[in-house]
Amino acid sequence: MNWKTVFVVLLALIFGVGVLMKIALRTPPAPAHQAFINGNVFTMDDDNAVVEALSTRGELIEAVGSTDAIMALVDDDTEVIDLQGRTVLPGFIDAHGHFPGSGLRVVAADLNSPPIGNNKTMAEVMTALRGQAEKTAPGDWVSGFGYDDTLLVEQRHPTRAELDEVSMEHPVVAMHISGHMLVANSMALEQVGITAATPNPEGGVIGRLPNSQEPNGLLEETARMAVMRQMQDISLVDTYRLMKAAANEYLAAGVTTAQSGGVSSGLATGLSWFSKLGVVPQRLVVFPFAEEFSETLLNGEYAPADFSGDKLLMGPIKIVADGSIQGFTGYLSDPYYTPYQGDDNYRGYPSVTRERLFEQVQALHKAGYQIAIHGNGDQSIEDILDAFEAAQTVYPVDDPRMILIHSQMAREDQIARMRELGVTPSFFTAHTWYWGDRHRDIFMGPERAAVMSPSRWALDYGVRFSSHLDTPVTPMLPLQAVWSQVHRITYDGDVLGPEQRIGVMDALRAVTIDAAWQIFQEDNRGSLEPGKYADIIVLSGSPLDDAMAMRDLVVERTLIGGATVYQKY
Repeated sequence: MNWKTVFVVLLALIFGVGVLMKIALRTPPAPAHQAFINGNVFTMDDDNAVVEALSTRGELIEAVGSTDAIMALVDDDTEVIDLQGRTVLPGFIDAHGHFPGSGLRVVAADLNSPPIGNNKTMAEVMTALRGQAEKTAPGDWVSGFGYDDTLLVEQRHPTRAELDEVSMEHPVVAMHISGHMLVANSMALEQVGITAATPNPEGGVIGRLPNSQEPNGLLEETARMAVMRQMQDISLVDTYRLMKAAANEYLAAGVTTAQSGGVSSGLATGLSWFSKLGVVPQRLVVFPFAEEFSETLLNGEYAPADFSGDKLLMGPIKIVADGSIQGFTGYLSDPYYTPYQGDDNYRGYPSVTRERLFEQVQALHKAGYQIAIHGNGDQSIEDILDAFEAAQTVYPVDDPRMILIHSQMAREDQIARMRELGVTPSFFTAHTWYWGDRHRDIFMGPERAAVMSPSRWALDYGVRFSSHLDTPVTPMLPLQAVWSQVHRITYDGDVLGPEQRIGVMDALRAVTIDAAWQIFQEDNRGSLEPGKYADIIVLSGSPLDDAMAMRDLVVERTLIGGATVYQKY
């Protein structure tokens, strides 16, 4: 979306009409005093203490302890909530995602296959896109998200010609489930100026027709960016709908801190204003893209305060070093298990050259920024660790907490290096459920797939980590992430790498206190301790009672700063 346009229109509405200001009034204030009693309160403190009750004063936690101790704090003005054995947890923290991307469903066609969606054939994908085109004005962009070539009966990507058949009156785009590639029709390619004469950009590939330079519509990695920018130029009304849909989905899942992991200055501005207006009640952590913010990060022009607010934090600077394993663009040290396009030696490729990566990391590290780098393949992870080690050698920082996003195919020796360098991984652990079977059978083979997202190695080496869902790549279901780290069960029912399984409490920490620690916010959120934000969720049961059934537990209530912002019943 064109966030500069959004921002201008938004300001006009605020000061000219004031309609959106009324939205902010819908967020209820926190009661002066609340007491939650007779429950199982998972504090997620250093001892993982579980107590019976909790007291809040305004937006902060006042005390935790026994029901008797908390009831001693109650007076006539206290709101007492009898949990009747239910479980209370700190609000879930989205350690890496792309808020408000899950709201795309209100403006784009859902092309997902099971277990996320219903599309199993190319014909069904095209039908979904045609339905979107029919309700879109001629000339406006038509998009769909989430198709997975390996789950469609045809076992391939859509083609430019097929998207041309959807519509020649609209630019039409189908986005891959990985988020790292898309297919565009002829009108979309024309609007961004991609032709047979267009060379591959650094860190990207323009798909070509056989024995030709003519684009086939498939755009990988950096080659897709021009299309992405144009297709995101949507109306203010649709922007509001998208934001609100995403916020509501996250609240129902118990997410009290959401992340937008890689944004332009325009999107950061839009998120800031929607946060201030109360459209988004969650706390937001925003990762600026190094490429999008460019020289402003180093010449003094970047001012986090210009975007930050009571609930929005400008976080680490993000770099993308490679692509996606399921898109064959993750950068590996050894070839893919199934040769890609018949090439037995294909290992994927980096999104940024090793030399450029070293330059970016050193410059940002010298400037004092926390850095977050996307790396899936083990060769990309090696380059990232080398670059960070070089920067730390010249400009040492005692506690850098450089975040290695995904760390999907990290080797054991690389986990050990993370410990020495002060690097913290954020594992996309639900991969074992959504893609585990195909990582074993198609992408990585049995041996490498068994150690994907190696949480047990991280625990063994004393490396603190978080767990994420990369939403909208997968749905915002934090208990699915926890379940996957505990069980590592694939969609087909197999256990993938049982030696990498971890316990329930360790997996819960990865979506609460350890996720807060990773972004230097452990002093104000992530655990239920006096003085921290009263960001709280009430679950229908305890994850410890039946570890296999934990992902079926229901979030019955979500509170942010002591205010109830979601209640199921």
